[in-house]
Amino acid sequence: MHPVTPDGRYFVVKGQLWRCSNPALEEDVRQRLVDALMAARREVKKAKASGNAAQMKQAREDVDRAKVALGERGPVWWEDGSADFNRFRVANSPYAEWFSALSEDSTGSG
Repeated sequence: MHPVTPDGRYFVVKGQLWRCSNPALEEDVRQRLVDALMAARREVKKAKASGNAAQMKQAREDVDRAKVALGERGPVWWEDGSADFNRFRVANSPYAEWFSALSEDSTGSG
């Protein structure tokens, strides 16, 4: 499981922040969007295998549309005016101290 920032806005993979889905989405809506995202990712894989540029373009647009609807891309889903740090290195963000402490805790050196 990837660590999630204390405010629930991001999870961290290989030192990079990725925006979480909007927690205010109804579960059935969220699941429908996740299903659409997974289907679009399968289409990207098929398009890569076939080398079909038009199919790839459409599949990537479908992935982006699902991620925007989930709140993982596009306008932020929180309303407090905080900046978006999606795809930032955690070390170059306001979450650096939190992540450093988390890393120390997990290695037993903190």
